[in-house]
Amino acid sequence: MEHRRTLDGEAATRLILSTFRANGQLLDAGELLSADEGLTSARWQVLGAIALAERPLTVPQIARRMGLTRQSVHATVNRLVRDGLLELAPNADHRRSPLAGLTASGRARYEAIDARQAAWVNRLARGIGRSDIETAGRVLDELCRRLEAHRQDEAERHRRP
Repeated sequence: MEHRRTLDGEAATRLILSTFRANGQLLDAGELLSADEGLTSARWQVLGAIALAERPLTVPQIARRMGLTRQSVHATVNRLVRDGLLELAPNADHRRSPLAGLTASGRARYEAIDARQAAWVNRLARGIGRSDIETAGRVLDELCRRLEAHRQDEAERHRRP
């Protein structure tokens, strides 16, 4: 097994470290963007996953879309239901996994934050160049795909006797 990084491996390591740093800063920005609506970044993300899907979703579906654990999304969904921002409906496909949908209040709060986010992200992106942003998005999407495949391979390897 090779224990030294290739030039590509070094570049990928720098990208990963930058992604960690950006993730922390994005979470902080999300807290600020959602605070006026009395929400946390995590609650806004769950509302957003449902709003962007344009249909109710199960907790596992939300978790997959957000790259989070089902347990953390489940706790967030429960708080949003308690606060009247989400409602649960029976799921004909899976009795034990109800569908979470936005209430009118949940949609209004999401849309208010989304308007603030639009102005914020437009300022953030100004001067970077759309093609560079699109390239970065494709690279991160590919890294996510490979990480998920690696995780599945490792899980399978650990299941074998």
